[in-house]
Amino acid sequence: MELATAAVASTAGAHRYLRRFSSPNYSSLPSSSSSSFARQFSALSASASTSRAQRRRLPVASAAVELREASSQGGDSVRVTETLQPGSSVKFSVEVPPSICQECYETTLQEYAKRFKIPGFRPKKAVPEDILLNYVGPKHVQDATVEAILRHTLPQALASVEDRALEDSVRILTKFEDMANSFSLDTVFRYDVAVDVAPEVRWLSEDKYKNLKVVVEIDEIVDAEKAAEKELKRRHKALGLLRIVADRGLQVGDLVVLDIFAESISSDGSKGEKIPSAESKGFHLDTEENNNLVPGFLGSLIGFRPGETRSFPLQFPESFEQDSLQGVRAQFTVVCKELFYRELPELDDSLAGKLLPGCTTMDQVLLYCSSISQQLCYSLKSIFRY
Repeated sequence: MELATAAVASTAGAHRYLRRFSSPNYSSLPSSSSSSFARQFSALSASASTSRAQRRRLPVASAAVELREASSQGGDSVRVTETLQPGSSVKFSVEVPPSICQECYETTLQEYAKRFKIPGFRPKKAVPEDILLNYVGPKHVQDATVEAILRHTLPQALASVEDRALEDSVRILTKFEDMANSFSLDTVFRYDVAVDVAPEVRWLSEDKYKNLKVVVEIDEIVDAEKAAEKELKRRHKALGLLRIVADRGLQVGDLVVLDIFAESISSDGSKGEKIPSAESKGFHLDTEENNNLVPGFLGSLIGFRPGETRSFPLQFPESFEQDSLQGVRAQFTVVCKELFYRELPELDDSLAGKLLPGCTTMDQVLLYCSSISQQLCYSLKSIFRY
């Protein structure tokens, strides 16, 4: 008798409190609520395929998943309209029928009844809806119902792009406040969501790839023999050991650690402003690789010893890669922090395997380097020919 009375009261209470949910007087959850659903989308999608035991971890969402599976067997279904957006994005306009909203609402009430101990009611006994709503608060039940609907319908709405959706790109476009204020169990529940997807690459027709012009810029004519020597030298240097220079100044071939400061020089010869882009602390300079240095910079450092400071004027070339420094005269102040030389092992057959795995003699290493360089030259010539 008690259960029957509670069921009647629950049904009557549902109709009595529906009007409260459509009232615009209730404030919405904080704006962060809607973004939380996007962050949880990966977990929501996975929940559709998890076991019933795992679903109990999210009781409201779990029941929603069950409802979705039931609706696919003949019940009311969610209506989704897809619209392609610029930038490899897809917009989904989702319409949830009142029947699903009603079931999510009832599930929410059941969960609140389990979580709260209502005075005057024994555990696991049905609580009339009006008493439960007054105890929990209509606003909390409303927001929880909207959240349950979103958890339920998001995986279904985005199922068509599940394999192409980019991670953490789901965005609920409709504000949670608007969804909560317009929510009613008698009408369709609507919201918009967008997701970024992997771009689709399509080949053009065969004719589109004919008569293409390719421009390749190289600093100097490629010579197979020189390229082979350069590659061999690079690998040889990689096997060397760095030793501290203690009894002399800097020479070409050394490695040096520098602190570099620079100031512009005005037309009257006075110092101007600092040049941050030309300054560096702890700069590692390999004196054998100096192609990017300002002309005259390395020459001004020959004989440089650790702890020494030198200051000298230089002018950036008109062809310098940084436009703002082209033609600028600057006063450089350089501090030598550390100085090293590279101790290289002797080039003999015992080094062949270290220079190139699989080789046992230096002749094999040289032959391989020459072969690779010739292939590179042939490829460049083929490009130029077309």
